[in-house]
Amino acid sequence: MTWSAWCLCVALLLAGSTSAAQAAGAIVTLKATLISPADDPRLERTRVERHYLGHVEGPASDGVQVALDEAQFELQAVDAAVALSKQPADSLEAARTAAQAAERAGAAVLLVDLPTDWTLAVVDAVKLPVVNVGDPADRLREKDCRARLFHIIPSERMRADALAQTLVSRKWSKVLMLVGPSAEDQLRAATAQASLKRYGLQVVATKAFKLSGDPRERDLANPLLLTAGNAYDVVWVVDSDGEFARGLPYRIVLPRPVVGDAGLVALAWQAQFERYGAPQVSRRFAKAAGRPMTAADWSAWMAGKALVAAVTAAPKGPAAAWAKALADTPLDGSKGGILTFRPWDGQLRQTVLLSDGQGVISQAPVDGLLHPTNVLDTLGGDAPEKLCKTTR
Repeated sequence: MTWSAWCLCVALLLAGSTSAAQAAGAIVTLKATLISPADDPRLERTRVERHYLGHVEGPASDGVQVALDEAQFELQAVDAAVALSKQPADSLEAARTAAQAAERAGAAVLLVDLPTDWTLAVVDAVKLPVVNVGDPADRLREKDCRARLFHIIPSERMRADALAQTLVSRKWSKVLMLVGPSAEDQLRAATAQASLKRYGLQVVATKAFKLSGDPRERDLANPLLLTAGNAYDVVWVVDSDGEFARGLPYRIVLPRPVVGDAGLVALAWQAQFERYGAPQVSRRFAKAAGRPMTAADWSAWMAGKALVAAVTAAPKGPAAAWAKALADTPLDGSKGGILTFRPWDGQLRQTVLLSDGQGVISQAPVDGLLHPTNVLDTLGGDAPEKLCKTTR
């Protein structure tokens, strides 16, 4: 038999076996729908161009798709597949409608990158497991938690705890807090203060800042005036918008570090992380998306990996089976160790990276910190706190 004839025979055999497997219904397909905002204000051109550290710089679909593309060989090996559809929503009601339509169309899992109230509307409108890709709001893990809601992105409390642990490890015990004017800033400041209290750090003063075109309010945006009159080891800035915070380092009265939303920032991911295969992950994403991988992109990538892990487990049955597969399957996030979802609030346990934007300075949990069961549970709400009342 000639070489070409042998290749033809092999091809025919492979095609026949594939067709037979498909005819027998052997391929398990997980249908998933990603719901994200239409005309997302976080992706407004001038905001993206400023590259605020820790802010979203591209659509969540980029990270999810990279994860699914990477997993094709793994999926084919177990006769499985993930079918992802994308649905934009321009309002809470539109998000709810999109979720219900996806459920009717046979989706088994929903991914959401939505504002907090929109996410809750989606979860309450369907019986499917929902994976929160991008909202760090603590209320989704606490008073407004849901049994079928899973969270990839670290919560605000996790990020605040990571920073507080870092301050303790460096013996920076006296903290001056600068807080922005928005309602989100007020909530995040309260979270930061809870973390500081948890780790025995002292807030020497809390001062409000405000960026304004009103000449009468210009002193409220003056770093020298805001940081004068107190003795402190570190300045913690809470600025959800990001514009004030980015100009704060090196402009304060005392030669002290800045943390929070500028200076040293707690992140889920940093493109210059150099351990655990992270450089390869960042390079693959940059090649596919044409931009560096951010914390939001890592979270979306992990959501895609969670889908792959669930369908690889090949559950059969109602939505509860897919929810169990998501909850029980450990994940590798290229940050060291195995990542799992906490049973009490659905949050993905993970290392948090501390970065100045140029590289990774340190990681949390910090070395030497102890916990009765899992040291990763020192970041965020722990089980004994019972902040989430939902039974899973």
